[in-house]
Amino acid sequence: MPLLLIVPLTLLACAAYGIGATAALTMLVTIACICAFFVGYDASAPSLRQVMPTVVLASVAAAGRVLFAAIPDVKPVSAIAIVAGAALGRRQGFMVGALAALVSNLYFGQGAWTPLQMYAWGMVGYVAGVFADAGMFERAPWSVYAYGFLSAIMYGAILNSWHVIGFVRPLNWQTAALAYAMGFPLDVVHGIATVVFLLIIWAPWRRAIERVVRKYDLGSR
Repeated sequence: MPLLLIVPLTLLACAAYGIGATAALTMLVTIACICAFFVGYDASAPSLRQVMPTVVLASVAAAGRVLFAAIPDVKPVSAIAIVAGAALGRRQGFMVGALAALVSNLYFGQGAWTPLQMYAWGMVGYVAGVFADAGMFERAPWSVYAYGFLSAIMYGAILNSWHVIGFVRPLNWQTAALAYAMGFPLDVVHGIATVVFLLIIWAPWRRAIERVVRKYDLGSR
């Protein structure tokens, strides 16, 4: 987790010190963090059967994003990353979200935004794993839907912060507030869509994934 906090800390530092090349610097830091996370995941030497659920869920999330391409901000990626993080663990949740963004952008187009999308959707899955490990989703079943909505706001905040700090000039409270306000309705749509997708897939998908984990002793957490 400390590694993943470097990205928001970089954004805050750039805003505080008025660094001119914020967008490029943050993108490079994000790429470095994602690569370090992937290297750490690979260094844990997961077996093929441990990797397969992660790959399958990432592929389904990417395909779902493409399938709903015609409907802005209605995407199943966040919901699937949340299920992955809760059922497989925080690292797998991050991998599902990050890989889904990377693969689906082969269709939508790769660009400077891709690393930030990988990071943001990865964090959606990672934080879901943290909450699941803490037993929050078991103690308060409704909390997964609350997190589903808030995860979309978190995703939007990461992407919007990169845009605001990197590109909005002059940067002050008024221009920043306007930029965030313009993106907020889309984040709300994303949040509502994530809740709807979770209502459909949360219980059956989580049960099915956890059954596979137990049956094949994957030990993914």
